Amino acid sequence: MEAGDGTEDTPLPLALTRFQLSEEYGFLLPDPLTELPVPYGPWMEIAHDLPQLITSHRLRSRVHQMPQLSARHLRGREELHLAHLVLSFITMGYVWQEGEEGTVKVLPRNLAVPFWEVSQALGLPPILSHADFVLANWRRKNPNGNLDTIISLPGGESLRGFILVTLLVEKAAVPGIKAIVQAIRAILQLDEEALHKALQELAEAIGDMSKALKRMHDYVDPAVFYAVIRIFLSGWRDNPAMPDGLIYEGVSDEPMAYSGGSAAQSTVLHAFDELLGIRHSEESTAFLHRMRDYMPPPHRAFVEEIHHAPSLKQHVLSSGDAGLCAAFNQCISALADFRSYHITIVTKYITVAAAKAKARRAEPGDRAGPSAGKPPSALEAKGTGGSHIFSFLKSIRDTTREGMISA
Repeated sequence: MEAGDGTEDTPLPLALTRFQLSEEYGFLLPDPLTELPVPYGPWMEIAHDLPQLITSHRLRSRVHQMPQLSARHLRGREELHLAHLVLSFITMGYVWQEGEEGTVKVLPRNLAVPFWEVSQALGLPPILSHADFVLANWRRKNPNGNLDTIISLPGGESLRGFILVTLLVEKAAVPGIKAIVQAIRAILQLDEEALHKALQELAEAIGDMSKALKRMHDYVDPAVFYAVIRIFLSGWRDNPAMPDGLIYEGVSDEPMAYSGGSAAQSTVLHAFDELLGIRHSEESTAFLHRMRDYMPPPHRAFVEEIHHAPSLKQHVLSSGDAGLCAAFNQCISALADFRSYHITIVTKYITVAAAKAKARRAEPGDRAGPSAGKPPSALEAKGTGGSHIFSFLKSIRDTTREGMISA
């Protein structure tokens, strides 16, 4: 806790509910709504038909016919999150319907204004982010707990797999999130046994996240991810296809630039880095901190709170306890392994897929537009969040390893 904080709240320095975190679901929105109130039917109708509207090149004309609705009648966090999810998916479809060569400069007022209102209410940017794409975009298909997405885009089963595997990684992280709270409490209470247990649980949770990530191979086709899905996650900041950004009509006369969806917008790894005292390079840190603007504000506040807690690494070092040192290093090792595995996934789904797509592009008879599977060449070396993807991922993996305590 920060200096000057009273000791009376030290037994519960990081109660999860304070940060809209769930004991069962962590950063995921528990049981998201799947339908908006009746007045918002026009949004839901378009949202449920998005893949077909985009691939048949009819989405833009449908949006132009959409009535101007105010977001002011939405009540509560769940309705706002569903509205943000719906409007963000429609926006991505609208912008990228014709591929990177057919982008628009203006988001029409009847979409831009309510999207801006909902974004302001939630403290999120007016673009599709990890908070929409994964955290709020899931439902149970049946009582057995089989999962499905609420809103979709082109990409069929591969898109569904990409979202749900990412969701399973978030779910696997939940014991690790609870372990953060237990670790900080144990430091404050000088309870080395509880701290050792919390670190073991954290390392195990990170290992389970790696196992969940491996399921990507079973559910996501690299060619579909690269050529069809990826463009719809792209933003209008640091993207050569939209160098000027996007004008939100009725909100601002000047174009605005926002980054696309990125794994770096997941709060989980930010929280682990803060607890373990991992320091990334200046450039990587600047990008990661910018990605925090794409998180729900309570989740961002959770990361800040961990940052202000007593240093775990200093505590472990000063304890001179070999068992604690080993448990700490196990967490670092598990996190570095997770980041290494993420690089493996990105290599398969972006680098290798890009090379194959390039070879296909050289073939005669290639048609434009994402529905025909023409991949975005503007993003061959960059992530959808706008980072130079490999140098960034390797850098954060290496600086994670440097966080080890040497014997």
